Amino acid sequence: MNPYFEVILRTCAVYIFIVLAIRLFGKKELSQLSVTDLVFIMLISNSVQNAMVGSNVSLLGGIIAAGALFILNSLLKLLSYRSKAISKFLQGEPVMLIHDGNIIDENLWKEKITIRELEAAAREHGVADLKQVNLAVLETDGSISILTDNYKQRTNRKRKSSKTLPKSTS
Repeated sequence: MNPYFEVILRTCAVYIFIVLAIRLFGKKELSQLSVTDLVFIMLISNSVQNAMVGSNVSLLGGIIAAGALFILNSLLKLLSYRSKAISKFLQGEPVMLIHDGNIIDENLWKEKITIRELEAAAREHGVADLKQVNLAVLETDGSISILTDNYKQRTNRKRKSSKTLPKSTS
């Protein structure tokens, strides 16, 4: 087998393994990297380097491995864009954490989110009490979106004021 083709196959296998491992690892972790998570990612990349290039540690071998990663990443993004099922598998779906001030404990447990983390997310959005939250959602990128009555009222006011703007005469 061509040694450069072997580098491409090894790189693709490692890439797919890492994507699946991160997917199983949990989306919450992606947006909230701790020092240990960062060290973990750095060590993972170092540990799989030899698995990708094998004995070919030449400059060309490294460039081919990097090129294969770029191509495979672009291909997965394209497939995710074109297929809802693939997108759902790779990115997951948003998960509701609070609805009308009621915490959904089973979703917190499933996503491994503590009440303290949820309270911190609410404070980041300027909300002091979780009972004020109409909707809290763990997004697919790992961030937590918080919506309250104040948000709805502010949005409605903006919509009303935009309707009263004079129309363009051009």
